[in-house]
Amino acid sequence: MSGMYGPADEPESIATIHAALDAGITLLDTGDYYGAGHNESLIGRALRDRRGRALLSVKFGALRAPDGSWLGMDARPKAAKNFVAYSLTRLGVDHIDIYRPGRLDPAVPIEETIGGLADLVKAGYIRAIGLSEVGPETIRRAHAVHPISDLQIEYSLISRGPEAEIVPLLDRLHIGMTAYGVLSRGLLSGSTPAASHDFRAHLPRFSGENRIRNQALIDHLQVIARDNGITATQLAIAWVLAKGETIVPLVGARTRKQLSESLAALEVSLSPVAIAAIEGAIRPSAVAGTRYGEDQMRVLDSERR
Repeated sequence: MSGMYGPADEPESIATIHAALDAGITLLDTGDYYGAGHNESLIGRALRDRRGRALLSVKFGALRAPDGSWLGMDARPKAAKNFVAYSLTRLGVDHIDIYRPGRLDPAVPIEETIGGLADLVKAGYIRAIGLSEVGPETIRRAHAVHPISDLQIEYSLISRGPEAEIVPLLDRLHIGMTAYGVLSRGLLSGSTPAASHDFRAHLPRFSGENRIRNQALIDHLQVIARDNGITATQLAIAWVLAKGETIVPLVGARTRKQLSESLAALEVSLSPVAIAAIEGAIRPSAVAGTRYGEDQMRVLDSERR
């Protein structure tokens, strides 16, 4: 709703947030660097007469230039205090429910970052601490400083890397997961980048020959979905929902129509046999291209082996 996928209609964005709340959605996820604060301000306007209707999850720390280019991370404790002050103002609230660094800052030990966030918990500015796109060792170190509520990480039918080590660790430590990219940014629903200012135009899975090769995977998923009387979008979301009660899928709907289609996934019940069949048919090894570009993949702590 704030520029990453091209221009958005603000009245429709707010109407979509209101429709989500009315449907029982209880978590809104954002980042202070989404649209240089625009997304937080948008949510603040949407919640103006609906205070307390949803938990707010906010990522911080990403540094962006005026042209939107990536400048790195700043997760120093004093930076976190500065970031949270601006987020509270834009959102129009006195506390944030879940606060997390958007990525690992390689220049700051995770213990220092979490220690600073723990001070914000004690002061009442945040209620819980989360993490985003970090690996097992970072999770363990962070959790030793202060309990971690959840890890936000990309997880979908074709992005299943967390299953090897991260998901078992989260289970052992009783940490939840908020799964983003459950549609692989619309790839699994057959979506294509709208224009050059749609950031997906620069993602490997949407680019050139990769997008052509991935069409076969998309077509296969759509056939499976039709055989079950649902859409590919609903199947992909239902699959994530079926993977565990502590996994919450983040649905990136920009319109009420998209939201309505996504919410219908709540009515889909997948048996263990159906899940096994879907996973056998849609294999991550078949997808062409990584989920981020080479530079981003290289610095993702969650991708370290």
